[in-house]
Amino acid sequence: MATRQDYDLDHIRLTDRPLIVCDIDEVVLEFISPFAAFLRSQNHELLPRSFHLHGNIVSTLDGSVPEAAIVSAFLDAFFAAQDKWQMPAEQAVETLHRLADDADIVFLTAMSPRHRIVRRNLLDRFDLHFPMVATEGPKGPVVTALHGARPLPVAFIDDIERNLLSVREHVPDCLLLTMLANADFRALAPEPCAGIRAVAGWTEAFGLLQAHVCADVRSQTG
Repeated sequence: MATRQDYDLDHIRLTDRPLIVCDIDEVVLEFISPFAAFLRSQNHELLPRSFHLHGNIVSTLDGSVPEAAIVSAFLDAFFAAQDKWQMPAEQAVETLHRLADDADIVFLTAMSPRHRIVRRNLLDRFDLHFPMVATEGPKGPVVTALHGARPLPVAFIDDIERNLLSVREHVPDCLLLTMLANADFRALAPEPCAGIRAVAGWTEAFGLLQAHVCADVRSQTG
């Protein structure tokens, strides 16, 4: 089983409360809209034709589709300058602070650790001071290492199915929510697999998360 040391989690101190683990891009921070704006500054456009980045980015100069390596370079450049482009998703800041009254919040972002400091500073600017883990590997083992064998509710929110399935495999009792801030790409997203609940935004997510978290509070005080 993965340990906290395997993922450099020693800086995260959980309390004796439920745990909510949140992806960042398209969940806590907008990603699609600012990335599309960044691409326009690079003479490219992101077209909402399918639920993918690769193949949907085209040159505004000649209509060509860039190779995967170029798309990866665009993403790396965007994340290096994310503090100039990204903003919180609608109701994300307010809702997370409300949830923090009853649960610990940890951000788990799929990002190269070399961009960690820029992202940390960006989150802090928006009063999102919750601890953060940056990883390029599967998320299920990280959630396992975070939560351990604690007999407390745990929830996970992400926009990518493989991350949700990874957590479902490693933490079977976890509440799994899929969320996308961008309405155009949300409409293109595949139907979620069994055990994963799609939510349109933080207003809808709040009710589900609060019920999951507060179920434990009620069981202790009932």
